[in-house]
Amino acid sequence: MYVWSKNIVLGLLAAFAILIVIFLLEGPGAATSHLKSHTTFWITLNYAGLVIWLFVWMIDQANVRGKNVWLWLVPFLLAPLPTLMAYILFLQRKTS
Repeated sequence: MYVWSKNIVLGLLAAFAILIVIFLLEGPGAATSHLKSHTTFWITLNYAGLVIWLFVWMIDQANVRGKNVWLWLVPFLLAPLPTLMAYILFLQRKTS
């Protein structure tokens, strides 16, 4: 857990933000998608499974450290990756 440095997390968050901006600027084009519906379904299903697995991990880490994870649920549902990185930074804070 403590192998994450703040520079790595902040760099990953910045890269994520840049990729989101690029994705939103590209927007949907006039061309139709070449993905088949069952491929899209399986990609979505795998993503949902990964999100559930990550939140279970977050619950486990909160229990180990005596923190409340339920405050992180709504941000996690809206943007899982940045919330996970912010959560890791939050857990690494020095307690006084």
